[in-house]
Amino acid sequence: MSGLRVAVVGAGSWGRNHVRAIAALREADLVAVCDLDPARRDAVARQYPGTLVTASLDDALARAEAVVVASAAATHVEITEAAIERGLPVLVEKPFALSLEAATRVAMKADASGVPLLVGHLLLFHPAVERLRAMIAADELGTVYYLYSQRVNLGQVRPDENALWSFGPHDISVALFLLGEAPISVAAHGRSYLQPGIEDVVFLIMQFASGVMAHVQMSWLDPHKERRLTVVGAKRMVVFDDMQPREKLKVFDKGVDRPPEYRSYGESLAVREGDIYLPRVPNVEPLSQELAHFVMVARGTEPPRADAWSGVEVVAILEAASRSLREEGRVVEIAPRARTQHSEKA
Repeated sequence: MSGLRVAVVGAGSWGRNHVRAIAALREADLVAVCDLDPARRDAVARQYPGTLVTASLDDALARAEAVVVASAAATHVEITEAAIERGLPVLVEKPFALSLEAATRVAMKADASGVPLLVGHLLLFHPAVERLRAMIAADELGTVYYLYSQRVNLGQVRPDENALWSFGPHDISVALFLLGEAPISVAAHGRSYLQPGIEDVVFLIMQFASGVMAHVQMSWLDPHKERRLTVVGAKRMVVFDDMQPREKLKVFDKGVDRPPEYRSYGESLAVREGDIYLPRVPNVEPLSQELAHFVMVARGTEPPRADAWSGVEVVAILEAASRSLREEGRVVEIAPRARTQHSEKA
């Protein structure tokens, strides 16, 4: 079977990684790269001389059987809709859209057209996240109490989106993936220090109907570079540290036990200190895994892991958190997801 003909729209700081990964993917052929920047086009053309490199979206789509949209966030909806109208399966980078209304419209358009539409929630394809989800599903952690993540560094300041919209889709999508539910409310605090009206640091809290609480710290104005998630369960606790080159998952066999019988209140809770162990996690690139999955979905041989309605869920949370930011941290309730509402109408 020949490789799926894939076009990449956007060859900037992240789009060029898609270009590289697709060019190396056995199941795909990089047939076109579209970018408005002449310098980027020249660089891609030199590196991939057999690929059409163009500023014309129409020319790129005409060559392709599937499309990766990795352009500026404000262009995602327009380009994705153009691909759907041509019947081309699409993988669109995060954020899926900049409003819940636009995200829902695009998801419904893809459904009506029967076109596969995936959202670039990259960490759902990280082997450590996959392993962590399997552990939760197998009840190895016990009841999950809460989780918190830190996604901070110094740099990558963006003029067109704040830290919430830039970093938030990663940790929000992972929380939903691990817990299997969407939050019922959010609250967010943030401040703009470098650019007026664009928050450099955001603290987000999500509350779930199950009782789980999730906290996310996001900043591009921090002395540390951290990519860490901690999940606290009744039986065990797990830390996923993506900055570690090898030991990305650590499982702490510790917690607080309540003996079935005790003589005094002080004996009712006992701290349990167990071993720390490191599960083996395959050393594979999440982006290559995501793109290989996209090819399978485009060919109809796999169901999507992060479909358009997953993107709608995340955008709904981002939009509610943005409202909370504007209102100094007010708790904002989130309505039942559009996925459920749409399926009930179908």
